[in-house]
Amino acid sequence: MMRKIDETISVAPQISPADIVEIARAGFTTIVNNRPDDEEVGQPEGDAIRTVAETLGLTYVAIPITHAGFSANQVEAMAAVMDASAGPVFAYCRSGTRSCNLWALASASRGGDPAALTEKAASAGYDIAGIRPMLDALSGKA
Repeated sequence: MMRKIDETISVAPQISPADIVEIARAGFTTIVNNRPDDEEVGQPEGDAIRTVAETLGLTYVAIPITHAGFSANQVEAMAAVMDASAGPVFAYCRSGTRSCNLWALASASRGGDPAALTEKAASAGYDIAGIRPMLDALSGKA
């Protein structure tokens, strides 16, 4: 289920409210939902995840990413969440891919090295080569 990218973030496919207890026990302090509500029949609503997360003292942030792609506002929102989080961030979407991509874009926007970001993503099982030009541009290394 969960794939650790580094000490600051892990990503995963869709979670349920019942999963949040284990996420909290694992030491995560922030949950980021990168999936729009109603993307798929039967997926848990973001508000259900938010309610359980906040009950357990976790920060919950929704930054939904549609198949239309990533915007500068979404990248900045993710970077701000990562900057503000008191501990590791747990981000999820349908498969984890959008969450991984958004983490990489946000990290590049804060000066992260595109090669290192690509390597971390690959170590977690995600191929982000397709967004490498955006990583280069955001990091100032284009």
